[in-house]
Amino acid sequence: MLIAAIVALGVGTYAMRLSGVLLRDRLELSPALQRLLPMTAAALLAALTGTAALMAGTEFAGVARPAGVAVGALLAWRRVPFILVVVAAAATAALLRLAGVP
Repeated sequence: MLIAAIVALGVGTYAMRLSGVLLRDRLELSPALQRLLPMTAAALLAALTGTAALMAGTEFAGVARPAGVAVGALLAWRRVPFILVVVAAAATAALLRLAGVP
């Protein structure tokens, strides 16, 4: 049963990707939609990041994780090297949890 589900999902994914290539010339999008379409990937990434930063499963992750993400975002915005961004974000969350902040 598991193998059948994996194969079905793989075939469905391949069919969806192939349909985009095959239907590209047949589908006419409005100019407004053509301008908005490139922004959808950024919106999806922002939604995924926000969910991962704020939620642990189905519950709120607490204050420490969003604080670490905020520190990481601030340092990334200031163009600090990536390894320092990751270490600072992790250290912020770890220190807050060590201090008893959930």
